Amino acid sequence: MRNAKIALICLFLTCLTVTLPAMAEDISAPDPQVGSMSGTVLDVYGDLVPGASVALQCPSPCETRTATANDNAAFEFRSLQFSIPYQVRISVNGFEDWTSSYIVLTPDRPVVLVTGVNLKIADLSTTITVHADTSQIATEQVHIEEQQRVLGFIPNFYVVYDTQNAVPLTPKLKFQLAMRVSIDPVTVAGVAFMSGVRQAAHSPDYVLGAKGYGQRFGAEAADGISDILIGGAILPSLLHQDPRYFYQGTGTTRSRLGHALSSPFVCKGDNGRWQPNYSSVGGDLAASALMNTYYPQSNRGAGMIFGQFAISTAEREVSSIMQEFVLRKLTSHAQKAK
Repeated sequence: MRNAKIALICLFLTCLTVTLPAMAEDISAPDPQVGSMSGTVLDVYGDLVPGASVALQCPSPCETRTATANDNAAFEFRSLQFSIPYQVRISVNGFEDWTSSYIVLTPDRPVVLVTGVNLKIADLSTTITVHADTSQIATEQVHIEEQQRVLGFIPNFYVVYDTQNAVPLTPKLKFQLAMRVSIDPVTVAGVAFMSGVRQAAHSPDYVLGAKGYGQRFGAEAADGISDILIGGAILPSLLHQDPRYFYQGTGTTRSRLGHALSSPFVCKGDNGRWQPNYSSVGGDLAASALMNTYYPQSNRGAGMIFGQFAISTAEREVSSIMQEFVLRKLTSHAQKAK
């Protein structure tokens, strides 16, 4: 009896010895028919890139699988079939997409760690259109024009050489340009010189001597300032016209000459279109009419008004011809016409 029990115990232990390792092996061993793939998403500096979209692509009928890199930037795919070419594709905003080479799992290579996932920052080509305030552009252009001087000292502020990029002047800039010309030392010196010429010619009919020179100096200054302010600032602001001369610089001589001769009668509006130059014509007429208020009685009358208007118009045409054919080469800081 005892021997029978011993025999049964031995038999039980023998079976247990054989069964347990087999069971353990069955529990711990991976499925020999499937594999897995994992990896970590980094940038080129070695920093983790969590939240990246990871796609595991394979040819049909195999279906693409997707995953999202976790907070540790890790991803994993399980239950993958053998002998199928897989590709890992990773994308995330701000980085260039990354695609692996083909990866094939085999019974000898059931687990693959995907390496070399170093995302590059995307080279984003962004077109930015900056709409600058036209008044700011005009201010800068006037600042440039105020540096234009013939032979380096004679003001040449009322000419635009960079015609293609010119923008309309605000009323403030029109008055600023007019005052800048009026008070320029060279302008004042020109008034003093012409007063001396008129003194020598006894014109207008003021007295001689220092008093007469002072009267002629005041009249000459009033003539110029009133013409500049009315024709170069007041009327251009009210009528939305540009008081400057727009240099042509190209084309035939005939074309350029026609452009210069027409400038007293044709101007560019603030809308960019050419139109009758009411500002220039009106300014010359108004300035000539004002002369009747301070010239001697013997010099007043309609003849003086229209005579002075004709002289002013002729001076403008001569000045425009000089601008078109001569002064550009002699003007410092002149912008290149385009």
